[in-house]
Amino acid sequence: MKIVKFAAAAALAASASMASAAVVTLDFTNVVNPGLGNSTAVNNFYNGGTSGHGTSGTNFGAAFSSNALAINNFNGCCEPDQALGKQGILFFLSGGAVTLDYAAGFSNGFSFNYSSNSQAFIRVYDGLGATGNVLATLNLALQANQGCPPNASGFYCNWTAIGVNFAGVAKSIDFGGGANFVAYDNITFGSSTVGGVPEPASWAMLIAGFGLVGATQRRRKAAVAA
Repeated sequence: MKIVKFAAAAALAASASMASAAVVTLDFTNVVNPGLGNSTAVNNFYNGGTSGHGTSGTNFGAAFSSNALAINNFNGCCEPDQALGKQGILFFLSGGAVTLDYAAGFSNGFSFNYSSNSQAFIRVYDGLGATGNVLATLNLALQANQGCPPNASGFYCNWTAIGVNFAGVAKSIDFGGGANFVAYDNITFGSSTVGGVPEPASWAMLIAGFGLVGATQRRRKAAVAA
């Protein structure tokens, strides 16, 4: 099952966030101009510029790769800020990952939420543009429609929070997975713990224990009908 059905996808969008000192959260709210469509390119929204729809963002010094898209309405629900009346998630329709660059560098950890119907991953680098040494790698289990809240709507209704710590100074992150099969939200820099998120070692054990390998083929077949 895909994030966006191609018949309904006219525009695209995505976004992400970083900060080296204060805690900063990129929630992709207001990236999309509702009057101009459901989705748009993130562009320089979090680097003092504008999104593909011309909405002005904040200069957090975070730059995204050209395939980064933001979307308000998608095939699911229950994203982290929905209870606050906010809309906006990060995804991509081309390539294997969205790359977030932070030229100033950061060393104080970060966290994020994700929902995925494919094997997804996070890689942290000490160079810009996903180059240099890999400081951290996380493999994320597919879990998009598992353990969703009661009365949840749509396929992507489970959002999992992850905290990341690493040694060194990071300058870029790959948010990866299957194009149109994974979404990210509430990328928070300055803290690796959000809402009591377990440490990475604990998440590794949890993810390994999900036992979802056998479900992969069924999920891929479901994508054909999307």
